[in-house]
Amino acid sequence: MIYNLKFEHLLFYKVQYNTNYKFLLLLLLFAGIHQFAFSQVATAVDSLKEDSLHKKALIAHQKEQAALATQYDFGNLVSDIIHPHKKPDSLHKPSGITIIPNIAANPTIGFQVGIKAVAGRKLGTDPTTFMSVAATSASITTKGIIYFYINHNIYTPGNKWNFQGNIVVAKSVTPDFGLGIGREVSGGTEAQQILANPNHKVRVLNSTFYNVREKVYKEVAEGLFIGAGASFDVRKGINEKDTSALTPYKIYNKEHGFNDKQYSANGLLFNMQYTTRDNQNRAYKGIYADLGLRVNQTWMGSTKSAVQITTDFRKYFSLSEENPETVLAFWNWGSYLVSGEVPYLELPGTARDGAFRSGRGYTSQYFKGKKFNDTEAEFRFPITKNKFLSGVAFASMQTADDEQGTKLFQTFQPGYGAGLRVLFNKATRTNLALDYAFGKFGNRGFFLNLNESF
Repeated sequence: MIYNLKFEHLLFYKVQYNTNYKFLLLLLLFAGIHQFAFSQVATAVDSLKEDSLHKKALIAHQKEQAALATQYDFGNLVSDIIHPHKKPDSLHKPSGITIIPNIAANPTIGFQVGIKAVAGRKLGTDPTTFMSVAATSASITTKGIIYFYINHNIYTPGNKWNFQGNIVVAKSVTPDFGLGIGREVSGGTEAQQILANPNHKVRVLNSTFYNVREKVYKEVAEGLFIGAGASFDVRKGINEKDTSALTPYKIYNKEHGFNDKQYSANGLLFNMQYTTRDNQNRAYKGIYADLGLRVNQTWMGSTKSAVQITTDFRKYFSLSEENPETVLAFWNWGSYLVSGEVPYLELPGTARDGAFRSGRGYTSQYFKGKKFNDTEAEFRFPITKNKFLSGVAFASMQTADDEQGTKLFQTFQPGYGAGLRVLFNKATRTNLALDYAFGKFGNRGFFLNLNESF
């Protein structure tokens, strides 16, 4: 049984976005994007359809603002404690920035302390503009693990451009459970048995990791974006605590021509995105779909060339007009190697989606393969009338290939659980998410995050 109160890339965690107090780094980020956004020259559009869309968006915005007045979040709680007799200020506009401590403890990382901040706001005055979000975190543990990241997802006024990217610097620990979907292997060599790891023996790898990624999308039709960018993933000083000659990591590297101590996976990114979500942090309705092509190139410094396809599809159904927070949500995420070779620690798998949230109930990369797919469903519902407390119930199903003949969609591994949501910032729909999840092979754990998993 594992309890983990958070450390991205390691066990159960991954982060998300939104906010309450002013954080300088994020404000500087937003200020730069804001200045750029207003320097753009919009093409004049004179049509009844355009006017109708703006009117609908404005009405929806006004309804949402009215609903906020009836909601109660963590900021209200703090205000009531500090000023118990103060009357509500109807003119007060909640902050879009939230800062919380980042504390965790488990045998792998020791005791962790740090800070986490998330921010959200709409740029410009166009009511159809999607919310822009950004997040940052810095932490250190008693075992010398250091982790820093900053990421953003910015929409300029009118959604003309979308900028997505992140920077990660980490001195990390990565648990390893072998390659595949946990299927028993009949026969095969000793190396094949160890690589598949049917007994689910955990091994630990230490390394220093750097990632810089940026994508730029241009809206080509309403809600439809075409984008391109680049990603640089560099891992150095890799050290495996298991000193035996045969471990899944060493076997894979020998078979696929990778160095045990370091590698780079650098490539170009090409994406097509379609979205109608009403909020990035906590959608009540709409669709999000992203189809991506990643092309790792040796001329960019990548150790090996490779071509991967990624898919991300999310659909949200609001089940109540009176309580739109009552939502049935679906998510499918997949990554598929088309050609070339990918380093062992960069293979797609559990919690290897963009936000490191998939497959609750299992350790990050508990399952992995050259091809991987995860499907999840979640039911979300308010508990209190003022929406301060909400609940969720969720289930997932993962599948992957391996090198012993198991094909994608041949074997599935389930996960399921339930959780509590605390409304942390009603202005940006930021929730504090507390989940308890179960998986197979004795896996279960507690997950603490900001915002929904998808």
